[in-house]
Amino acid sequence: MASSTQEQQHQHLPNLYGGATSAPPPTPAAHHDNLLSSSDAADALSRLLHRLPPTLSLPTRRSSSSSSAATRPPSLSSLKDIFSCVSQLGYAQLTDHSVPPELANVAEEEALALFDLPRDQKESLIPESWPLGYGRGDEDDDDGLGESFRFDSACSTESSEFSLVSLREFARALENLGLKIVDELTNALGCENQLGDDPTRLRSLLWISESVPGNKSGGFYPFIIGLQYQIRNEKYSMLSDSGWVSVLPHVESILVTVGDIAQVWSNGKLKKVRGRPVATVGEEKGSRCITMSLLITLPTESRVAPLLPKATLGSNNNEEKEEVEEENNCGDEEEEERVFNSFDFEDYAWRVYHELIIFKDPLDRYRVVRS
Repeated sequence: MASSTQEQQHQHLPNLYGGATSAPPPTPAAHHDNLLSSSDAADALSRLLHRLPPTLSLPTRRSSSSSSAATRPPSLSSLKDIFSCVSQLGYAQLTDHSVPPELANVAEEEALALFDLPRDQKESLIPESWPLGYGRGDEDDDDGLGESFRFDSACSTESSEFSLVSLREFARALENLGLKIVDELTNALGCENQLGDDPTRLRSLLWISESVPGNKSGGFYPFIIGLQYQIRNEKYSMLSDSGWVSVLPHVESILVTVGDIAQVWSNGKLKKVRGRPVATVGEEKGSRCITMSLLITLPTESRVAPLLPKATLGSNNNEEKEEVEEENNCGDEEEEERVFNSFDFEDYAWRVYHELIIFKDPLDRYRVVRS
């Protein structure tokens, strides 16, 4: 969890998604006589519009990328193919997995019920304790993130009578799958998974948010792997290394996204998705949509750096070391130059969570600058 100093900083953060701009200065009185009254101006505009040819139409609103045709993510039927499938794009859909659709549906129903609670009950049952807890967007900001809930894999609340049984089971099912994907990725990179089987070396964050029309960003928190179950025929908008993309996974598949921590671990070999993909919602009144993401991430006290190839962690037996290098194609990895400098996870997580990082990759400041 963040330190008390950081929590104080959190309380004084400005509205980072933009506030209302100040009104333009009043027109000087000296020019008042040269201006039409508001009534005269409206009449003049009306006469002008009536003179337009009937075949002439006014320009329509430019369509956004979220309304463009969505593409199918690359399909992944086996975790053994995870590296080749995500290395170029940073995402894929897993069509063969053990998470039952019934569990995803009841978990969604439980999540929707959370949003229906009175605000004071949300705040008391799930108080904010960064990065966990209940949060709400700026009601006066059309591009805000809306309401969200962030849980660990236990989905615990302040009340013993208020138990999120289905969400907890859903989170743990995705967590088990995510840990297997982390193992497969590190093995495919020929690197040692330095986290091992120690449960304290990894964290899971279940982030449930309500989609807001016009907002394509689901919020930002550093992660290794992100998982989202596709309950229905629904598009997702996300920011990849190649720009904004709109994807439409198959129903009952799981959208797998590679995060910023995995890109650093791979020393830049993996592409990534910046932040969480978000389900797109229409502009029509009454439409409602939520996004449930399970992020495999790190404890706040961690330090992030490219993972070492297995050969550099091997034994003193040179012959055995050469065999490991040949088996994992890591013969030159020991001499490989690092693409990223190491950095403190907590500082990085605090920054990307609270800052608007849509326009600049937050990893840029940690890239090695070569002369």
